[in-house]
Amino acid sequence: MAATRVANSGMVLSRPVTFVTGNAKKLEEVKAILGHSIPFQSLKLDLPELQGEPEDISKEKARLAAKEVNGPVLVEDTCLCFNALKDLPGPYIKWFLQKIGHEGLNNMLMAYEDKSAYALCVFSLALGADAEPITFLGKTPGKIVPARGPMDFGWDPIFQPDGYDQTYAEMPKGEKNKISHRFRALSLVKSHFAEAKYTFQTGL
Repeated sequence: MAATRVANSGMVLSRPVTFVTGNAKKLEEVKAILGHSIPFQSLKLDLPELQGEPEDISKEKARLAAKEVNGPVLVEDTCLCFNALKDLPGPYIKWFLQKIGHEGLNNMLMAYEDKSAYALCVFSLALGADAEPITFLGKTPGKIVPARGPMDFGWDPIFQPDGYDQTYAEMPKGEKNKISHRFRALSLVKSHFAEAKYTFQTGL
């Protein structure tokens, strides 16, 4: 059994939380932001690419991952939403980026004066195969600009957060990790773990 509840205490989890990702850069950021606040391990799983609203996609991925792992899991979905396009590409940004690149994403907004956008991160936590996932949303507003900075992490070069003159890609990692959509969502995850008083059994 992945999780049990103890009287007058929080949930006892039989193992560390499995963070599901195959993206080394994403894992690096999550480790930097979480530090040692939550015991977790990472695992790459081939989950189906789902369609729908960001929260629904994230919850369903958490359910599927928890069944595969048979234990507590944390999954993440990241969206880049253009206000002029009524929040598209949204959860499909990965595929848009693969097909048309940074320049193509800029071209999508060429006919619009409004270049504003927001980065959205949705984490879903499922404590076990039969548990209802809990979601945590982090959002950072900004605008879409021609690509600047290192090109090695997704759409970071074209997203410039409000209040900054640098893109995510140009910002020092420590600075980005203080204001990013991922940081804001993970802050809620950390608060949840602190309030829920989860404890972890060891040696199982």
